[in-house]
Amino acid sequence: MTTLTLEKEPLAKEIKMTNDNLVVDLIDGRSLTVPLSWYPRLLHASQEERQNWQLLGEGYAIEWIDLDEHIGVEGLLAGRQSGESNSSFQRWLKSRIN
Repeated sequence: MTTLTLEKEPLAKEIKMTNDNLVVDLIDGRSLTVPLSWYPRLLHASQEERQNWQLLGEGYAIEWIDLDEHIGVEGLLAGRQSGESNSSFQRWLKSRIN
């Protein structure tokens, strides 16, 4: 088992979305690109919902209020995908139809 040890907390300064990816620019100059398929709520969101985000704190996480989605930058660096269960996601998806 490996443990992620960070010199300092990674912080986001800006995000961008393509049809397939979430791109997070960090304050230290790095950019992270992860597939939207890792985060089904983002994958199924409208462009308008995807663009309605805010940084939490000084950039330790990203929040999409309309989607009830929160993604921590440290988790992105560690390669963590959404931990939401399929049943929870299906309930959320069904609530969007009604």
